[in-house]
Amino acid sequence: MNTYVVETRTRASNVTAILGTALVIALILLPLYAGRSTIQDMFFILTMLVLAQFWNLLAGYGGLVSIGQQAFVGMGAYALFGGVILAGMDPVPAILLSGVAALVIAIPTAFFAFRLQGAYFAIGTWVIAEVFRLLLAQWKTLGGGTGTSLPRSATKDMWFVDAIKTLLDVKTSAARDILAYWLALLLALATIGGIYWLLRTRRGLALAAVRDNTEAAKSVGVDADRMKWMVFLTSAFGTGLAGGLIYMQKARISPDAAFSVTDWTAYVIFIVVIGGIGTIEGPILGVLIFFALQSLLADFGSWYLLSLGVLAIAIMLIAPRGIWGLISERTGLQLFPIRRRLKGGQLDNLED
Repeated sequence: MNTYVVETRTRASNVTAILGTALVIALILLPLYAGRSTIQDMFFILTMLVLAQFWNLLAGYGGLVSIGQQAFVGMGAYALFGGVILAGMDPVPAILLSGVAALVIAIPTAFFAFRLQGAYFAIGTWVIAEVFRLLLAQWKTLGGGTGTSLPRSATKDMWFVDAIKTLLDVKTSAARDILAYWLALLLALATIGGIYWLLRTRRGLALAAVRDNTEAAKSVGVDADRMKWMVFLTSAFGTGLAGGLIYMQKARISPDAAFSVTDWTAYVIFIVVIGGIGTIEGPILGVLIFFALQSLLADFGSWYLLSLGVLAIAIMLIAPRGIWGLISERTGLQLFPIRRRLKGGQLDNLED
């Protein structure tokens, strides 16, 4: 009797798992042999990767193209500052408050935005984000339009900082950067692992069906509205966590910075588009390219932004699915495979 097994793993994914484990160990130990500037650079890469993965989940897998993700970054950041300044919370547990605050505002945001389609949805999310920015600018307790900083006592006595100072024999400021880096690494690993797990489940199949054709998905029993709500709220929660973490490390906030459409949405979209939308590998590749370009061109002022725009247009024309999409199309390489393959019986004999 022939036995058939449904598999998603490939030889490349098995190698990736081994190399990825080694890479994670190296990243955990990075503060032991890297300088403070390297730790700060890695913190930037990891937090931007988290934002890119959640936008990719929303747009690349859910088909919801939002240009208002800065609303969740800003709200998460202000929730952290509010928890620390007004409630006396430690900044580390206050990061969870950031995710909850972003989740809460995502509910009315989705209620209004889901009544719009296509470009109107994208513009609607941006308008809603601007509304939240204007509202937070009126909050005088947290600095109003000029912003505020975390209290020195809160940053000095932050959870785990003293332990890191003793363990690695570093100054308080360096210990805070290392703590933020480790939290960013944890968040990035949880984000990639969680999204990969989701895409391998039945909900992942339903999500892809809704993205490709909503009406067709409904005809086979997929609750399209429920899937959109799920992916929108999940993306908001994760983006809020990242926003709280970013501004915990910055220790300074203002409405214009926290709700910056350029920093938290335009750059994120650029990362996903050039890397490869609708893939887990794409944002990883995209954030590395973005960081390299930023390091090389940031001193050129407006030419830097122009260069990013020209590169994005060129890649969209040459490789509409991004650089990783082009690589995968030509080589068949998949580091995070989600397609199901039927193995066993006569199929194995045919493949052999």
